[in-house]
Amino acid sequence: LGYFNYNGIETNENNEKAFNLFLNASAKYHTLAQYFVAYCYQNGFGTIKNDKLAFKYFEKVADKNYAMGQLEVGYFYDNGIGIKKDLKKAFIWFEKAVNNGNIMAKCNLGLYYKNGKGIEKNYNKAFELFKQSAEEDYLYGITMLAYCYSYGIGTKPNKQKAFELYEKSANLGSKVAQYNVANMYEFGDGIIKDIDKSIYWYEKSSKQ
Repeated sequence: LGYFNYNGIETNENNEKAFNLFLNASAKYHTLAQYFVAYCYQNGFGTIKNDKLAFKYFEKVADKNYAMGQLEVGYFYDNGIGIKKDLKKAFIWFEKAVNNGNIMAKCNLGLYYKNGKGIEKNYNKAFELFKQSAEEDYLYGITMLAYCYSYGIGTKPNKQKAFELYEKSANLGSKVAQYNVANMYEFGDGIIKDIDKSIYWYEKSSKQ
């Protein structure tokens, strides 16, 4: 019922009522309800925004091995939201979420390996994680895999492959990918130079 209230399904949208329903269900250790309580605190839906309480509830969910909760705990540690910033703990939680198959966590962990955040740099692991994320059609994963092919991160440089991936991501709406496609068309990098297409993609990117 809390879900229906939250999304305005079958009943009039009432975030406060939904939040209270989630809160009551979470007191009975309902995992999904605890996740939605955290989400409501995180975004101020039906209650006052409270990052510390959001973290507390996401942590409850994460401790139950729920991947989305683990991803959020990692995100909170990564950015120092509601808790002291701790890149090593963020890495640990992202890794747990990856082990539970979360595609966003795969991309986040890939960035940690690429940039050496909270862990020693490992381009091969970064590439593999971006690849896995891209294969599951995660937009940012596709963009990062294109970046790896463009600059030879964990793989041999392949401008044509980079262009193909950037183009796929651009067509799915990535502003960053759209800019890169425009740039590659402008300079004939991995594709035949085409100023008209370059202008098209620059304009598309700028409108986002």
